[in-house]
Amino acid sequence: MILAAGRGERMRPLTDNTPKPLLEVGGKPLIVWHIERLADANFKEIVINHSHLGDQLIETIGSGKRWGVRISWSAEPETALETAGGIAHALPLLGFAPFLVVNGDIWTDYEYSYAHGIGGELANHNKLAHIVMVPNPPHNPEGDFGLMHEHVMEESEYKLTFAGIGIYQRQLFNNVDPDTPTPLGPILREAIREDKISGEYHNGHWFDVGTPERLKDADRFVKMNYL
Repeated sequence: MILAAGRGERMRPLTDNTPKPLLEVGGKPLIVWHIERLADANFKEIVINHSHLGDQLIETIGSGKRWGVRISWSAEPETALETAGGIAHALPLLGFAPFLVVNGDIWTDYEYSYAHGIGGELANHNKLAHIVMVPNPPHNPEGDFGLMHEHVMEESEYKLTFAGIGIYQRQLFNNVDPDTPTPLGPILREAIREDKISGEYHNGHWFDVGTPERLKDADRFVKMNYL
């Protein structure tokens, strides 16, 4: 699943007339980078949620046929449902096996193919989710969670930043109302306290493209290193 329903308030005025996932990095929409990488990692079915200017997303991306994938669309109200609410709303499209979720407003070289093996091991290790973590960027210097030997901790002397990439079991969202805006953070924290979350450290490239300035940084990096 690619999360693409956010309004992108911090990205205004760029998002006044364009949904944030269609903003370009290296001459290509952010969401297309994800779709291409997911297709290369042998993901055949992708769910994308949408709200603000969602018609533009559907018109631009379509069925996914050009990338060899099948895209299903999960429509949300104009107010959007936040991360956990959006995932819960899309569960009927996601099936019963573990699934990968990626924030639509990041750019990364994380290898999505890893998720296939991780998803298959969640139940064996009594975990509800596996999250990817990265070094703390300037806009999140305190980090989110601790990580030691794939063990995610709520409190730690040194914390890392949640990358907006996770592999989840649908049971994590059992108590989430699919029609109510619900953030993901408190749900992850509760599961972490119950030792139900594993994690990994990604030391490659990652950008949280949340502001015009960070969009320019990502665009500059991609043009210098990937084009």
